[in-house]
Amino acid sequence: MEKNKDLKDNELNVPIAIELAKKQQEISVASFFEKNRHLLGFDNPRKSLLTTIKEAVDNSLDACEEGNVLPEINVEVIDMQNNRFRVIVEDNGPGIVKKQIPNIFAKLLYGSKFFKLSQSRGQQGIGISASVLYAQLTTGNPARITSKIGKKHDAHYYELHIDTHKNKPDIIKDETKTWNKDHGTRIELDLEGSYQKGDQSIDQYLKQTAIVNPHVTIIYTNPKAEPIIFPRASDKMPKKPIEIKPHPYGVELGVLMSMLKLTETRTLQSFLTNEFSRVGSGTAKQICENAALLTNTKPRNITREMTEKLIEGIKKTKIISPPVDCISPIGEELLEKGLKKEIDAEFYCATKRPPSVYRGNPFIIEAGIAYGGKQNSEESMKLFRYANRVPLQYQQGACAITRSVINTAWRNYGLSQSRGALPIGPITLALHIASVWVPFTSESKEAIAHYPEIIKEIKLALQEVGRKLASYVGKKRRVQFESKKRDYIQMFIPHVGEALKDLVNFNDSEEKKVEKLLAEILEKKRGKLEQVEAKNLEYDEEFANIGKEEKEDDQEEKNESKEK
Repeated sequence: MEKNKDLKDNELNVPIAIELAKKQQEISVASFFEKNRHLLGFDNPRKSLLTTIKEAVDNSLDACEEGNVLPEINVEVIDMQNNRFRVIVEDNGPGIVKKQIPNIFAKLLYGSKFFKLSQSRGQQGIGISASVLYAQLTTGNPARITSKIGKKHDAHYYELHIDTHKNKPDIIKDETKTWNKDHGTRIELDLEGSYQKGDQSIDQYLKQTAIVNPHVTIIYTNPKAEPIIFPRASDKMPKKPIEIKPHPYGVELGVLMSMLKLTETRTLQSFLTNEFSRVGSGTAKQICENAALLTNTKPRNITREMTEKLIEGIKKTKIISPPVDCISPIGEELLEKGLKKEIDAEFYCATKRPPSVYRGNPFIIEAGIAYGGKQNSEESMKLFRYANRVPLQYQQGACAITRSVINTAWRNYGLSQSRGALPIGPITLALHIASVWVPFTSESKEAIAHYPEIIKEIKLALQEVGRKLASYVGKKRRVQFESKKRDYIQMFIPHVGEALKDLVNFNDSEEKKVEKLLAEILEKKRGKLEQVEAKNLEYDEEFANIGKEEKEDDQEEKNESKEK
């Protein structure tokens, strides 16, 4: 009895922390996203079906562009009844080597783009493997992948599951097969979903993809077995982005401390020149001088306080903007072509902003407008948001692009607008951010974070296309007004001819001559007045907008200085 009592006393004396420690264990990333799949965009059946296709198409486009192949992508969605669909995406890309197929499709956070500072659609190595995970959770069926890297090579076929406890591929079938294709990749997934047409549908996603990727051909078969083809508008491949090193501007304290510990360079000067872009030996010396640090200091010996001085030294030094060959923008001409191909309008224009930087990452903003035509003049503007040529269809209200569009005074450009809302009119606006690292608000990559540098560039791009739109709308209104005025005058010309006939005794032929002469004078006067008025209005609008922009920029600078 006494022994049992002693054991109970010992159990009571054991600290609770020891008991809690026994329950603590490591969680794999696959297990985490298994329970939190909504973070990746799989939070309802309709969105899950769209996200799966989006991730597969993005991978196909990236692969084709890296392999310098004009993309031809087949997308097929088969309705298997009971809210289950089979998704098939096949491309003509360079294919995937056998060893990498299981890791790419059945291991989360596995990829080649996370540490790579160049523009790409994928970033985190989660997308397509998350789609495989969702399909596995909802139907239990494995992903089926076929890939071939060349004519002389066999096609490799895999059936895969994800071992969520270890975040590793579970290979169910591995075999070679004949495939009547030179090279490419095909993925088949069975999953729960919901198909519905509308703004946030697969159809709309593929249409928007075709606008900003005019070099792609997409053959799409929807669940109703209706084939839809989005033909390419250009045979010109996008410029291949080149990987760069990070730029010193915007680098954070913790990141810089980590870089100093991991570098293989021996001096601070060589660290700055080798680990950053746009930093030569002269610039590195200037940074060290502004930071009050010796150029031959060993990077690993630099303390946190010294790192803070180095950050201040970087801020005080004038450094050239980062190179932009790491970015592949669409371009004004191709953006207009894409809009013309998919949207029936009467006026198109596009603009591309000069490169800018946020947190040391270069980015470019592009904007395009399609106005008039068969678009509804009573509805709100159709806003197409893009990041690295990928449409963003969800979380519109949380996006920096939407906020910038709403805060733009569209009344100055001929559109009606209520406060805190998108403008109303027959207009589609496409706005694209191209960057080495797009600052999304979540892992599902659906909205752009509100960085001041990005918002400012979006605003300037909107003002540029807005001025072009205002010039067209103003000219259209003047032509309509002149046409009405001309019709009124023409209506009275016969009466003037009759009056002259009675007053000066004109005969019928002379009356006709007078009427013809008055019509010719009216036409000449109308043409000259239209040219003068158009030129004057163009100058007025240009100077008014320039003045307004200068005032807004001054106010922005004042607000920024106050915040600092």
